[in-house]
Amino acid sequence: MKRTFILSLTLGLSSIAFAQNNKTITVKNPSAVSRTELISIPYATFEKHFELKKNVFTIVDSKDKAELAYQLEKLGQPTPQNVLIQVSIAPKSALTFGVTGNNPKTVATKTFARYVPERKDDFAWENDIAAFRAYGKALEGSSEDAQGFDFWSKRTNDLIIDEWYKTGDYHADHGKGLDYYSVGQTLGVGDATPFIDQQVVYHKHYRQYEVLDNGPLRTTFKLIYEPENVKGQNIQVEKTVSLDAGSQLNKIRYAIKNTTSSSTPVVVGVAKRKEDKPQLLNDTKKGILAYWEPAEGDKITGTAVILPNKVKYVFKDSPKQFLLATTVKNNSPLTYFAGAAFNKAGKITSFDQWQSYVKEFRNNLNQPLTIKYSK
Repeated sequence: MKRTFILSLTLGLSSIAFAQNNKTITVKNPSAVSRTELISIPYATFEKHFELKKNVFTIVDSKDKAELAYQLEKLGQPTPQNVLIQVSIAPKSALTFGVTGNNPKTVATKTFARYVPERKDDFAWENDIAAFRAYGKALEGSSEDAQGFDFWSKRTNDLIIDEWYKTGDYHADHGKGLDYYSVGQTLGVGDATPFIDQQVVYHKHYRQYEVLDNGPLRTTFKLIYEPENVKGQNIQVEKTVSLDAGSQLNKIRYAIKNTTSSSTPVVVGVAKRKEDKPQLLNDTKKGILAYWEPAEGDKITGTAVILPNKVKYVFKDSPKQFLLATTVKNNSPLTYFAGAAFNKAGKITSFDQWQSYVKEFRNNLNQPLTIKYSK
């Protein structure tokens, strides 16, 4: 299968200086925590600023000449739309970089997605720390049918989707993790669905897909659902999902077209396990729902949803799942974040750490990295 590769950037210091105009870009971190994430710069702006002659270049830290990885994001278009640059910046600090005309080297990709026809129309995606899947038409109505997004509990930085589907033996841990998460008749790990008459209503599984970008640092795809009458509401749903390298959480854009009404009540949720006192963070002011599931042997999964502050919602505690209820207008998609963590991956091993991760993620959304162009 054809794969995309990360562009790892090199600099010939003895003979190559910064681009002809010697311009730079400075990225500032306004927050009190260290940040490693992708910044996005419109390609046309980037091209004009550095006076690029072609879309082959390197990006280099002006201070220590370190190489910065980047991706040309196309969003399904034939030409680049954005330059995605992976930056690591200390608290209250800045990073300045310039561009050279060197040819980049390649290293292995960190994000990947594909349609899986050999497993009943699954659509699966992953990064270097987490993996997920959505269920397709072939599973619909079968004894294995489930509703929401699934989570694969990987504990390796390797990409495992192709390997696990090839062997079919992914319900046992052979050193890289396993699939033990149970979705059932729930929204699983942060899926969304209509909420008509105060009832969760599941529509049919996705019918079409589009891969808009497939790594190396960000994978973005769209799941398209056929028009359907759901309890008297004529709706059509599209979900656009992006997953960045190193992130536990997906960015999800949930668009719903309702020809019966100008808006549709929906819920976003995570599956709930049988226990008396769940470890749950429900911060209605910050739009955070984080759940640390009970242990299954030595295995624990944490799940989370983050909704933007501008969205009004209510918390619903149902027998099978924790839900955030809101309303989505036609032509005004709901953008939110959802994902999971696996304790045996070693990065997040307790409820306190999971809460901290989700809270910090939320705070970083409120304090985005800023970009300044040199004149």
